[in-house]
Amino acid sequence: METLKIRKVSENAVIPKRATGGSAGLDLCACIDKPITLNGGETALIPTGLAIELPSAEYGAFVFARSGLAIKHGIGLLNAVGVIDSDYRGEIKVGVINQIGEAYTIEPGERVAQMVILPVSMMPVEEVETLGETDRGAGGFGSTGTK
Repeated sequence: METLKIRKVSENAVIPKRATGGSAGLDLCACIDKPITLNGGETALIPTGLAIELPSAEYGAFVFARSGLAIKHGIGLLNAVGVIDSDYRGEIKVGVINQIGEAYTIEPGERVAQMVILPVSMMPVEEVETLGETDRGAGGFGSTGTK
């Protein structure tokens, strides 16, 4: 079995863990000294105090919003999903945004996001003149129906 190596880059960092045995994501906690209040539309870059080493380039770490925090308080991620490449060794930071009008305060140690380790295909890229035909073709948004 592969192992995710985690290093604390800040003394008060919290090593991430899964909330339940079936949780896909490891909870990332805010490694901050004092609370940060976000008013509606405001953003912040929240440090986790952690750095990781993935076992190989065949894995990536992906940072997702916590659904409870998003649904209950409107706190989401600025870039929808954060991507941590296998060769990155710096501190993981989470860009968050308050998507609703009501202010929300992030407390030190609070779970602010979740990190999921997923396989990544490192297939080669080839430029071509044409692509293979399909029934759908270039049909985009709504092309397969509205329901």
